[in-house]
Amino acid sequence: MKIIIAALTAFAITLCVMPLIIYFAKKLKLRQTILSYVDNHMGKSGTPTMGGVGFLIGIAVACLLSGLDRIGIICVVVTLGYGIVGFLDDFIKIWFRRNEGLKPYQKIIFQLLIAVIISVSAFYNSSEISLVFMKADIGYFAIPLNIFLFLAFTNSVNLTDGLDGLASSVTLISMAFLGAIIGISDYYISGQISSATIFCAAIAGAMIAFLIFNCYPAKIFMGDTGSLALGGAFAAVTVYSGQALASALTGIMFVVSAVSVILQVVHYKRTKKRIFLMAPYHHHLERKGLHENRIVHIYSGITFFVSSLVLLATILSYI
Repeated sequence: MKIIIAALTAFAITLCVMPLIIYFAKKLKLRQTILSYVDNHMGKSGTPTMGGVGFLIGIAVACLLSGLDRIGIICVVVTLGYGIVGFLDDFIKIWFRRNEGLKPYQKIIFQLLIAVIISVSAFYNSSEISLVFMKADIGYFAIPLNIFLFLAFTNSVNLTDGLDGLASSVTLISMAFLGAIIGISDYYISGQISSATIFCAAIAGAMIAFLIFNCYPAKIFMGDTGSLALGGAFAAVTVYSGQALASALTGIMFVVSAVSVILQVVHYKRTKKRIFLMAPYHHHLERKGLHENRIVHIYSGITFFVSSLVLLATILSYI
């Protein structure tokens, strides 16, 4: 019942708040500047941004009303912390009317600071990771692994946020399934549902409401305020649940975005040639002529399929 209430509350609050966020974003001229090399998106220049503020309000209120335990509250705080980093990045872009907000090294410093603190905290909670059919205690190696997961997920979600409704759709599906996987594992181990599952449900509910305003053609973008916050949320749930493998699989399209950029950069530096027409991979598909709605459907479909397999494997592991 708490899971359902959290999802519905986050949905309702986000649905009510978003029109106000859009209104004030237009009033304050919080508009997105499109990067010059993404020329096929020039028509979207001026679209209100920083919509992540809306669903962050929905998620935070829903979680607090659900009476989360210490770990659940930490997940909320981490999400808001990364949201603040994203907010600074968006604000600088808008205030100085430029494509670049925080410098890359500044972003990494802020992200790393939060990652180190939470990774050490998570280590003292547990150093086990789940490999679906077995668990392994990796000791102190859990700390650098958790730091890596934070940096990987925050930046992967951020990279995936490039098309109307893409990051929000993939996050909705992956969070819903990850919450179910964590919930099933907790139920079979302790007979209780952890607050991580409630947290995931709140995010999924908020994403459904946000998609009403973010699907093509988007009335507002989530901005780095939203994408970094969602990446932080994904990482926080992962390190406290120990479900690193399940997270990587349910977030498979986030992984695709990050890997495509890494491959593109490394290959170009070595050969001065590109593997993809444009990276991340969803922009490559755009250049190949696919409409962004079709790309969103492809990404969502793959996420749903892979996540379903992971959920099935998790259920079978406890039977």
